[in-house]
Amino acid sequence: MQEKNVEEKIIQNKKNGFPVLLGILAMYAVAIFGVVLSGVVLDHLGTFSSHLPLKIFFTLTMVLSMLVIALGWILFCGLKVLRPQEALVLTLFGNYIGTIKDDGFYFVNPFCSSVNPASHTKLSQSGDVNTANGAGRTAATTQEAPSKKISLKIMTLNNSRQKINDCLGNPVEIGIAVTWRIVNTAKAVFNVDNYKEFLSLQCDSALRNIVRVYPYDVAQGIDTTGDGIADEGSLRGSSEIVAARIRDEIQDKVREAGIEIIEARITYLAYAPEIAAVMLQRQQASAIIDARKMIVDGAVGMVEMALERLNENHTIELDEERKAAMVSNLLVVLCGNHDAQPVVNSGSLY
Repeated sequence: MQEKNVEEKIIQNKKNGFPVLLGILAMYAVAIFGVVLSGVVLDHLGTFSSHLPLKIFFTLTMVLSMLVIALGWILFCGLKVLRPQEALVLTLFGNYIGTIKDDGFYFVNPFCSSVNPASHTKLSQSGDVNTANGAGRTAATTQEAPSKKISLKIMTLNNSRQKINDCLGNPVEIGIAVTWRIVNTAKAVFNVDNYKEFLSLQCDSALRNIVRVYPYDVAQGIDTTGDGIADEGSLRGSSEIVAARIRDEIQDKVREAGIEIIEARITYLAYAPEIAAVMLQRQQASAIIDARKMIVDGAVGMVEMALERLNENHTIELDEERKAAMVSNLLVVLCGNHDAQPVVNSGSLY
């Protein structure tokens, strides 16, 4: 079965709400006047048969006026007010007739229905009046009725933290903030069941796909770009690149929903609690080893420099055994964790 794509149609010639409102009020005023006048006239005519045509006329006038008063409220349903950066998707008996995007006071067919399948959905994002209540989904703090209007503003979705295994199998907790907006209201309403939930699920999926490619920290022999060459990419050190890849991944998934992803940012990154302590010890050990390596390299250079200076100035002649002893003493002094304790030797080595 071939998929049917709904093209967005912009309605621009319906900004006539004020004239219609004045017309409805005038119609109500005339109808009320007709009811009152007909009642007075019919009461005055009484039961005289000679005034039968007048009685019929004013009776019909009263009935029509009462119908206008009883059913005139239907016209108020066609009055629509839009603020800046809001849109209204309208359908008539199930058929999509267009979208109103410009702010103003409009009058449309009163039998048109406004469609917004995500009006009841509350997420931890800007634009939803809510309080955080668990992962991702939140509860509203007010009893405000959901609006059928679609916001065209730039929104920020703070998706819940997820526990994902990196490319080395280490569990990592990561959270992202996604900045997005709707650019095609017809696709957002008709191509997906609920565009807010759809976006949230696609953010989770894209985040998992990208995080599984990278190690938490730089690791040897890991290819994160897919070109077959090992690189130094990591979640911690390449956050800008990772965020850009997450954004592109989400955009590919939500394009058919009429959503534009402006930016994606990593807001939280840490090892999972069950391995955090072990990984901290590993990082400390790696830091200690790197520091010791630097100290040893510096100490060996200083010893070599000392021996060269002694040989150049002929300050003292040292045989191989005395050189070995001096090298040992210098390395102990330079590489030790504590200050050296000098020992005065008044004798000979032999």
